[in-house]
Amino acid sequence: MHHPDEVVSTPIPVISVRPVVLPAPGRGEDLQVRVSAPATGDELPVIVFSHGFGESLDGYAPLVDFWAARGFVVVQPTHLDSRTLNVTPDDPRYPEIWRFRVEDLTRIVDQLDLIEAAVPGLAGRLDRSRIATAGHSWGGQTASMLLGARVLDAEGVPGKDTSDPRIKAGVLLAVPGTGGADLTPFAAEHFSFMNPGFAEMTTPALVVAGDKDQSALTVRGPEWFTDSYFLSPGTKSLLTLFGAEHSLGGISGYTSTETTDESPTRVTLIQWLTWAFLRSALYPADTSWSAARADLAESTDPLGRIESK
Repeated sequence: MHHPDEVVSTPIPVISVRPVVLPAPGRGEDLQVRVSAPATGDELPVIVFSHGFGESLDGYAPLVDFWAARGFVVVQPTHLDSRTLNVTPDDPRYPEIWRFRVEDLTRIVDQLDLIEAAVPGLAGRLDRSRIATAGHSWGGQTASMLLGARVLDAEGVPGKDTSDPRIKAGVLLAVPGTGGADLTPFAAEHFSFMNPGFAEMTTPALVVAGDKDQSALTVRGPEWFTDSYFLSPGTKSLLTLFGAEHSLGGISGYTSTETTDESPTRVTLIQWLTWAFLRSALYPADTSWSAARADLAESTDPLGRIESK
């Protein structure tokens, strides 16, 4: 990879405010978000980030800090499945948590005025025309639904279209693949909504998958996590990380106990490549992505490979 200073000069100090509370009628409790923003700069692009199961607005600092220090405003909701909220399976909202997750992301885009006003010095500095979404694991599925992915019913009929035209690009990290016969009996019983259809996921996206990510949710191998790339139309790229498991080297936190494949170099690669992809997806004249791809291709000991369509 190019030395960081060649791509972006010194990282910008980051201002982070939590919780910013967004009114959420019908959700059972208001939506809490963390906002991380560069201290300087105007016309800032936005990333709305969806956490994995049980996580919260405090997770994924390695990604969020990196993106914000290089010019993005990152907004992270705490979804209802977060361990910080203790919504149990007997809660009437529980079967619909996946829907509430999608609504959380849409609500953030709806409430950018409120979010801007809640962060000192941020008002008037967002570029509303350049909004991306990203997510890890279940958060990847949540984010994908703003890109056009649908949940299929038992007959394979696509459910409601929750795509959002305000979202111009996405990054899907370790996003689950197709359901039905591909699920283990446990997953089929407990997560019936894990039946994504990617045929209408048209928004440009980068899919990031670990080639050692063997999930207990599927009877298939790690390639299950590449379905959203192969089964969706339009402009897509796939970053396959060699040796990576579900945490992709440790993206969920600097000291995350969930990480089984800790690799700071892998996390660094993900930081740079996701940033470069989103830069070029949101700013067509930006060459960060092509430069980063060339660097990876020229590496003598690559940590992964990129393919595109």
